[in-house]
Amino acid sequence: MTATASLILDDLRGHAGERPDAPAVIAVGPAGTRRELSWRGLKEEVDRVAAALLSLGVAAGEPVAFQLPNRIEFVTVALATLRIGAVCEPLMPILRARELRFMLRESNARVFIVPAAFRGHDHLEMALALQGELTALEHVVVLDAPGGRASADGPSARAWDDLLAAASLDPEALEARRPDPDRIAQLLFTSGTSGEPKGALHRHDVLTRAADAHIRHFGLGPDDVIYVPSPLAHQTGFLYGMWIALRLGVPQVVQESWDAGVGLQAMRRFGVTFVQAATPFLADLVRATQATGERPERLRAFVATGAAVPRELAREAREALDGEVGGAWGTTESCLGAAFAPGDPPEKAWSTDGRALDNVRLRVVDETGRPLPPGQEGHFEVRTDCLFEGYLNRPELTAEVLTADGYYRTGDLAKLDGDGYLHITGRVKDVINRGGEKVPVVEIEELLYQHPAIREVAIVAMPDERLGERACAFVVLESGAELDLPSVQQYLAAHSVAKTYWPERLECAGELPRTSSGKIQKYVLRDRAARVRQRKAVPT
Repeated sequence: MTATASLILDDLRGHAGERPDAPAVIAVGPAGTRRELSWRGLKEEVDRVAAALLSLGVAAGEPVAFQLPNRIEFVTVALATLRIGAVCEPLMPILRARELRFMLRESNARVFIVPAAFRGHDHLEMALALQGELTALEHVVVLDAPGGRASADGPSARAWDDLLAAASLDPEALEARRPDPDRIAQLLFTSGTSGEPKGALHRHDVLTRAADAHIRHFGLGPDDVIYVPSPLAHQTGFLYGMWIALRLGVPQVVQESWDAGVGLQAMRRFGVTFVQAATPFLADLVRATQATGERPERLRAFVATGAAVPRELAREAREALDGEVGGAWGTTESCLGAAFAPGDPPEKAWSTDGRALDNVRLRVVDETGRPLPPGQEGHFEVRTDCLFEGYLNRPELTAEVLTADGYYRTGDLAKLDGDGYLHITGRVKDVINRGGEKVPVVEIEELLYQHPAIREVAIVAMPDERLGERACAFVVLESGAELDLPSVQQYLAAHSVAKTYWPERLECAGELPRTSSGKIQKYVLRDRAARVRQRKAVPT
């Protein structure tokens, strides 16, 4: 690794010179198909794409929007964008016209790169429709569709291969666009657990500093292989998959569409040692391992983010995967702030959200901002040298989340124990106030997760005329299982849970709504619970 004042592009150049033929990116597609680029091949492809972006007139500091799945092209587009001093604007493949319209308009993007189609959705048709609406959107570039697609009187797309073939590679022109490390590198929209995406801006040097802190915390080195099942368009995949692999000069294995069986085989085939991904990925991998009797033999650590790791799942995962498993906490704005570390006591790794990285300070405060002692719940704040620059076009929102002494207000409720381990207890907006009693949502969810009929659970507030709010539990059941509300309440009673804290509505669902990073969208469930309350009477 080079010094943190340098660019990730310097790392790429160094690896291409030192280990030109070693694998840099391995892309796993449907049914286990794969594509691969060496370090030399990656550098050459990045230069080609950078030249193509210059041919479209992309200026320094300009956002380049791309809605790509976990393919090699995501990596080359991201690095090529940085190569010419432009700003990466990765967009989740699951986003549709409503969200994209907002994000592309907010960033004033001129260039939008999409696949022709992905997972049954026509991305090109959607992009062309947006181009017809957004005056700033000049260029739609499409993968996998030679010649693009055009209408007689409407917008048209540039085919990726044609664009690259027509671009003239000028090394001096590329070098002239080298950005300074303190320039903006990334525009990443928050995943929307609260319903309002905001564009967080990050600098080159901050992303690299965050990656280096992560590498130190987990003791990563030149023999590691990084697996990236999380979307590269989310910070978990972008920074804690792609970026750390580039810093280390080790292979990154990216998976286009999530399939636990394909993922397990890829981990075994390529000797994956490290994974950071949301808890649902962990649960699926455990089931795949238990079903096949095969395990990823070189795996050392799985860092579960986005939601607390249920204790029972953590125990199963340690046994099934034969690696260390634990929780972590981070945000788009602050990067990773806390995580378990190799060698931590298993119960600490399982039952907490980890301890502060060495460049981070954590604190829990009351409503007035006064720090609280260990064990007391309050508002969770974090101070880090990896904080974002601010929200795009939203200085008032940026000011709202920063304290006078430089802490970031996370919006989470938490406790810090006597050993400094973090316990996220919920979101401020997720608190259920039942007639003045605060329901300990995370604790009840943890208990219900251990119920043999329940695969997943989320508890949210349901409006009530008498008490203000009551608890509504949304559950995904195990295959063939049945469950009703009295059974849930009897189960909690048997675990000595006060009746005040029992869910008073049970809703079974085929799946829980999630962001593409795996976080449960509780605001969606709150809306559902409110509609349920309007249709059904709740006993008093």
